[in-house]
Amino acid sequence: MTARVLVVDDILSNVKLLEAKLSAEYFEVVSAFNGAECLAKIDESLPDIVLLDVMMPGMDGFEVCRRIKGNPKTAHVPVVMVTALDQPADRVAGLEAGADDFLTKPVDDAALFARVRSLVRLKMMTDELRMRETTGQSMGLVDPALTLVDANPTGRVLVIEDRPESVAWFSKALAPDHKVSSVETFEEALVRVRGGDFDLIVVSLGMRGFDGLRLCSQLRSLPEGRNVPILVVVSDADRRKLTQALEMGVNDYLTRPVDKNELVARVRTQLRKKRYGDRLRHNVQLSLEMAITDQLTGLHNRRYMSRHLDNLISSAGQSGKPLAFLILDIDYFKAVNDGHGHDIGDEVLKEFANRISANVRGIDLACRYGGEEFVVVMPDTDVTLAFAIAERLRKSIEANPIPISRPPGKLNITISIGIAGSEGPNDTAEALLHRADQALYSAKRTGRNRVVAAAA
Repeated sequence: MTARVLVVDDILSNVKLLEAKLSAEYFEVVSAFNGAECLAKIDESLPDIVLLDVMMPGMDGFEVCRRIKGNPKTAHVPVVMVTALDQPADRVAGLEAGADDFLTKPVDDAALFARVRSLVRLKMMTDELRMRETTGQSMGLVDPALTLVDANPTGRVLVIEDRPESVAWFSKALAPDHKVSSVETFEEALVRVRGGDFDLIVVSLGMRGFDGLRLCSQLRSLPEGRNVPILVVVSDADRRKLTQALEMGVNDYLTRPVDKNELVARVRTQLRKKRYGDRLRHNVQLSLEMAITDQLTGLHNRRYMSRHLDNLISSAGQSGKPLAFLILDIDYFKAVNDGHGHDIGDEVLKEFANRISANVRGIDLACRYGGEEFVVVMPDTDVTLAFAIAERLRKSIEANPIPISRPPGKLNITISIGIAGSEGPNDTAEALLHRADQALYSAKRTGRNRVVAAAA
């Protein structure tokens, strides 16, 4: 996994040390040496995570974190406090400021890399939703980032623990703000998560009856548990279990003995993130219902594509990641309508749309551009890979006739595809469309039933 890490510390040697460690693990590192520079670098470099020192002159790390988390545009960026402070009250102060975690110097390399990877992985899970939700906001939807600054989120918490005294302690610590339920067996935990509407799951990794890590893995595989944050409780000495838990995708952790204030702060943070993710998904669903899908094929329509493409090109230009754009056209489609009727033409279009959807990834955006033309926008994809995917689709269409509801029962069709790739921060949607369209024209002019990529 690669990611952009912003390291903030007023001591050059500390910055260089972290930079060397992270670079060796193939992270891209950006540095800042004070709070003001950090805030500027976040807007400029769009980091995936911030490693933030606390003790800095002028604006300390707590205040910097509060400003990051108080800004709806940056509130989703994970912040890890890296500091010599090691008391529970210090951790709570960082969490209260909005930090996602608190690592004590000297930082253990395994703990650092595990936490960075975990937080970045969780952030990336919502990045595509955020991109599509940005499009939705241009249509008047509520900004979900407001949920990240909710002062007192409440929720339903499931505690999985086989020690009655620990269950009682957690229940008392989280009451009366949260509704707490508990189970003590593996099977009961799965049943409750399948049937319950929980906002947070707390799993003790020290249970005597079964493997808590295996349970976390099972919970993540359940559709009902996929988007529910998991907070594990682990012995301070058992770093191996903690690292494994973070690698498998748990959201947060507490070490024993658990500090009540730290528990409350971490639960609050996870509930805010849960509300944020829920709102993102809700907004995306609403945006799909706001006349942005093509009624015939069920794909996004040209209006949505035009708005979303601007966001994707801007993001690709700022991050330096590639973006591929495909225009697909059914060859001689007019002959289908003229020879078999527009209703059969519609059947061909619907089946073709289904085959496009089956051949692209979840992060790709497939749209009906108009008539018999379709487009696919492929983030994080260069032209070479896009060409291979397009050629695979072209061959599949050629080899598998389209079923229709009247004789002869199926039609043989072929398609032509034009491809273009983004060309840096100054590229525009209009220019990208033009290059792809010219490539499609070339495919048509040179015989159809082929894929052509625009010249770089």
